[in-house]
Parts: sequence; C-alpha cells; structure tokens
Amino acid sequence: MEPDSLPTEVILTHSRQSLGSMKLDWAPQPGNYVDFEGKTYAVLERRHRYQLRAGRYRLQKIALYVQSAIRPSEKSLVAGRWVIGDATCRYNACSEIMRCAVNPDGPCETCRYYESA
Repeated sequence: MEPDSLPTEVILTHSRQSLGSMKLDWAPQPGNYVDFEGKTYAVLERRHRYQLRAGRYRLQKIALYVQSAIRPSEKSLVAGRWVIGDATCRYNACSEIMRCAVNPDGPCETCRYYESA
C-alpha cells in the first residue's frame, strides 16, 4: 500500500450493500462525488475505522456511504466550499448535496422561480 493512500470501502446508504473497495489518496467529504466502477456517487457520510497497533490507534480504512448521483454542472463557491446551483438565488439550499426546494434537479439558469437573494 502506498503511504498516502488508504483502503476505502464504498457502501450504498439505503441498502447498506458494499459496492467494493478502492484506494484513495484523498479523503472525500460529504457532498463530494466519487467515481467507482464507471458510476458516479455522491458521498453522504464518511466513517473512519482505526486499528490499535503498538499502543497507538492508526487509521486503517475509510468507509464511504454513498448514493447514486449525477455530477452537477452548476456550482458556486460560498464561504470556501462548493455548493450546487446559483448561490445568488433566494431559494438555493447552499448545500453540496441539494440544489433547492423548488427546483432540485435544475438547471438554475432557466428556473422560473429565481429570485435574487
């Protein structure tokens, strides 16, 4: 195993079914997207699994709880993090997972409910 990569188990959230494992050199946060076996998944939750070795706990692997998703084409940078959609809209959820309540599938540019915040 390379020193900067950790075994990462990918698990479907709703069925708790393991899709398999891969090695990542980064730790995806909830709201990030990962590609696994040709499909794109949104990360909903990340759990760390530790192992006690020589009197110290060491990070052994990461478990990602995901759901199938389509990578959004519209993103805005808000307070140092990327959110889906146009963050200047009053209805934008300012979330990495959900665009807004009135038009969750988008796109923002042609939405009839757009109101400047």
